[in-house]
Amino acid sequence: MSRRLPLLINGEFVASTTDQWIPVTNPATQEILCEAPAATADEMEQAIAAGKAAFESWKEVPVSERARLMLRYQALLKEHQEEIAEILSQETGKTFEDAKGDVWRGIEVAEQAANIASLMMGETVENVARSIDTHSWTQPLGVCAGITPFNFPAMIPLWMFPLAIAAGNTFVLKPSEQDPMTPNRLVELFLEAGAPPGVLQLVHGGKEQVDTLLTHPDIKAVSFVGSVPVGQHVYRTATDHMKRAQCFAGAKNHMVIMPDANKDQVINSLVGASCGAAGQRCMAISVAVFVGDSKAWIDELKDEFAKIRPGAWNDPQAAYGPQISPQAKQRVLTLIKQGKEEGATCLLDGSDCTVDGLPDGNWVGPTLFSDVTPEMSIYKEEIFGPVLCCVTVDSLEDALRLVNNSPYGNGTSIFTASGAAARKYQHEVEVGQVGINVPIPVPLPFFSFTGWKGSFYGDQHAYGKQAVRFYTETKTVTSRWFEDDIPASGPNMSIHLK
Repeated sequence: MSRRLPLLINGEFVASTTDQWIPVTNPATQEILCEAPAATADEMEQAIAAGKAAFESWKEVPVSERARLMLRYQALLKEHQEEIAEILSQETGKTFEDAKGDVWRGIEVAEQAANIASLMMGETVENVARSIDTHSWTQPLGVCAGITPFNFPAMIPLWMFPLAIAAGNTFVLKPSEQDPMTPNRLVELFLEAGAPPGVLQLVHGGKEQVDTLLTHPDIKAVSFVGSVPVGQHVYRTATDHMKRAQCFAGAKNHMVIMPDANKDQVINSLVGASCGAAGQRCMAISVAVFVGDSKAWIDELKDEFAKIRPGAWNDPQAAYGPQISPQAKQRVLTLIKQGKEEGATCLLDGSDCTVDGLPDGNWVGPTLFSDVTPEMSIYKEEIFGPVLCCVTVDSLEDALRLVNNSPYGNGTSIFTASGAAARKYQHEVEVGQVGINVPIPVPLPFFSFTGWKGSFYGDQHAYGKQAVRFYTETKTVTSRWFEDDIPASGPNMSIHLK
């Protein structure tokens, strides 16, 4: 029997009593690495109840002590970065370097959580009226929940629970059932850092467990990252049940290439940003928009695409790993086939990719299309594979029109040597995260991850100052202290402060 992952409830790792176990496979070999439990209704209730009980004491812990917990935690994450990355590589298929990057971007958010005292500072104005002062304080919500996807099993959980807990909340984490070993290890280290019992719970499962979190009256806020249909379901269900929700969903990210750009930088950036992590990034570049004469570079782009190949996580020559599952691979292959049928030119086809010694892996080779139009399926749908669509336009205005017509607004970039073109693009593009000669403009955690349009449902985004606002309430106190020698002036019958 394969190893069975435990749940974390009230500070203890416990074996689930479920009769539903979800196999976790290595996507390069189909080997079963472990099994994750679909937590029972009673286990879900226990986890939420433990978070609710722990909140009563945790919210009173001084902010400096909460910050020190995060300092200890980020130090442990750094100490164990390579160990976590190896676990992550085996269950996602990511190359080791990519997996280390996944862990590191999460560590950066844990570092930011250690700065929670300054992030939670309120405001004060003295003498808003005679002898009356007003203060605002930032206070936690209660039990919060996080539902995370397969593609970043270290980074995205670390987007959520460190900041939420540092702000004084307790948290229930429900990671992807496709790669739950990495989150389990993150949680083990959090306990090792000194987290009190009940501050963080870890549950496993699928839609049933997610819906419990979305509808339970003791869950106050829900954070989600995943696909568009699930994101819409999470947002609607959570808000229907009067909860805060931040839901990060799909994307179709464009990179605009001006003729004055540095050609080598453009080509290298397109290869890495479209095929890195097997294209399984919500910030991957999946559409290259060649403006004017820059379209002449497509042939050289094809040559560079042809040089890279997927492979095992510990193969130093592999550019990226497999798709997460056979189903994910089949979806990518279906879209490649549709692209050909709908009239796009397939310059490089990775449909029949194989890797020596790993015949059962979910491999898709680098795939490049030209002559793509906005009506085609490969343009409209998020492929989530190592596939790049090349579109040509005549002008920057045409490129802006194309990008702004997209229903998604997660990320975009422009490569140019012109400050005027960059300024025009960053100002007029209707996308939340913009790179200037930077292909994947994911902000560092002192900013926030700010997708727009159909890429995000909610009001406050992940990490940075917006995340602290999402996980807290503002309390405003107006006070007056009477001096004995000041006579009462009679009742004030208006709302005007006197």
